[in-house]
Amino acid sequence: MKDRLKSSNDPWKDKLTSEQYEVCRRKGTEPPFTGIYHDCKEKGMYKCLCCGTDLFSSETKFDSGTGWPSFWESISDNVKMEKDTSYGMLRVEALCKNCGAHLGHIFEDGPNPTGLRYCINSASLRLEK
Repeated sequence: MKDRLKSSNDPWKDKLTSEQYEVCRRKGTEPPFTGIYHDCKEKGMYKCLCCGTDLFSSETKFDSGTGWPSFWESISDNVKMEKDTSYGMLRVEALCKNCGAHLGHIFEDGPNPTGLRYCINSASLRLEK
């Protein structure tokens, strides 16, 4: 009986750290300026931590001063956008299109050429150099 009550996300608990699970599967947020990629200048491809899908190129990363990795463009259509009304705010949530992992949020205060700021949790990413 107890096994039938497990949530569909339980398999992720064995694959992710508690912080990664909280961010990616429960839509949490890491504290600003604490993630491993917020100040990273290395070149490469930022992939979804959960499934490995290409999400962002380091070529589109910029310092937004917010404490989270920020990008002005995603790879192709690999980042899905959904309306998020949590915490009494209206925001656009960024999700991995392949596995549904929560990545962060998208704002319209980024640099040219897109004017977008993909504000992403380091805990949801893996940099492949």
